[in-house]
Amino acid sequence: MPGTTRSGCSVTTPHELTITPAKPTDAGLLLTLVRELAVYEKLADDVVATEGMMREALFGPDRAAEAVVARWDGEPAGFAIFFHNFSTFLGRSGLYLEDLFVRPALRGRGIGLGLMRHLAGLAVEVGCGRFEWSVLNWNQPAIEFYESLGAKAMNTWTVFRVDGDALLRLSQAKT
Repeated sequence: MPGTTRSGCSVTTPHELTITPAKPTDAGLLLTLVRELAVYEKLADDVVATEGMMREALFGPDRAAEAVVARWDGEPAGFAIFFHNFSTFLGRSGLYLEDLFVRPALRGRGIGLGLMRHLAGLAVEVGCGRFEWSVLNWNQPAIEFYESLGAKAMNTWTVFRVDGDALLRLSQAKT
């Protein structure tokens, strides 16, 4: 598929877009882009990650996720962070997109599409049964973009989260 990168190779499209697997030296850049994403999502105060935490989580011996970096004309343009999950119904792994972000000044150039194609190609290459992600309900531009790719909103599912003190209390609950 033109413009995609798989198996650690980098490919440049005619549109000056390059997508490469992130390297440990990209941890600071990824954190900067995550902070930019948080500002866009009106969640800037929620970012507590540090560069060291990003390096350990993405490149350490027990890495929790993977990342790719998109560059436009060699300049950082965006990123995607993803990990593998498992579908009990399919009996196969899936690819879960945790975050995708393209810097606002570079939107509309096919960077987001390139990132999504890259991840879809990776999911197909490793035999995933699905490719999933969540989007904020108010983010209509993202929803329209994802729908244009053929994605369907899973309106019958509600995301739940336990964190902070509630997570601690749940971990200590007696059965």
